[in-house]
Amino acid sequence: MKILKWIGYALLTILLLATAFYIKAYVSTENRLSKKYNYTLQPFEVKTDSAIVAEGHRILKTKGCKSCHGEDLAGKVWLDDAMLGRIVTPNLTKGKGGLPKDYSTHDWLRSLKHGLKRDSTPLRIMPSHEISHLGEEDMNALIAYLSQLQPVDHELPETSLGVLAYVLTDLDQILLIPADSIDHSRPLTKGVSREVSVKFGEYLSANCSGCHRKNMKGGPPLAPGFPVVADISSTGNPGKWSEEQFINTLKTGTTPEGKKLKAEEMPWIAFKNYNETEMKALYLFLKSM
Repeated sequence: MKILKWIGYALLTILLLATAFYIKAYVSTENRLSKKYNYTLQPFEVKTDSAIVAEGHRILKTKGCKSCHGEDLAGKVWLDDAMLGRIVTPNLTKGKGGLPKDYSTHDWLRSLKHGLKRDSTPLRIMPSHEISHLGEEDMNALIAYLSQLQPVDHELPETSLGVLAYVLTDLDQILLIPADSIDHSRPLTKGVSREVSVKFGEYLSANCSGCHRKNMKGGPPLAPGFPVVADISSTGNPGKWSEEQFINTLKTGTTPEGKKLKAEEMPWIAFKNYNETEMKALYLFLKSM
């Protein structure tokens, strides 16, 4: 009986400690989500001719925006999990349930460059840390395309975080608040040189770093239930591929070894929208790592 009593005490202690940690994680995460950031929106005017809008659409596809926001960009329930919660991507059009009618160029810049809402609090999940690096011309093109989207009526439920989301955020195991990873003082880069070079490949690799880390060597799963992230640097399997094999993998989703890449794990469907120069530059950069 004494053993059972001590087991009971131990279980109660564990429960109290777990509850205390969850309360701490909840309060810490909610404080971060309500934080107002200090930043200055740089002067920015968008050019909107048809060629720029078309390029913006291509850039949007390379960023994989449709995989999260839907083909019509009207948003969707992206994740509904008992422990992680319900993650809803917003309607990016100005239809019912979408953005306000007066959503402006600077609102887009605040969201894409800084990962922030109009009230200067952070967006959730939105990978602005990967988009923030865009050069001035690319950011112009992306905003030009987004600004002319046709309204789609699509009302969605609110995002609600689960217990595990709060815990993993507090432990820095998931990137719930990308605004924390952005240098808000850095201006948009001017005159990105589009050439087959390591430097241009590094510029493009921001699309990869969110999963494969900045050193491109991958690591543990990004969240429970997700796969281990592969090493795509020169020391990983892609380091053995020729340039032609690398490009073919991005275009087809099939590796030289015959493995079919799952689009939900490796978004090759987005990356196949890179042009030849971009693919070659990215290959050079990854080989240099």
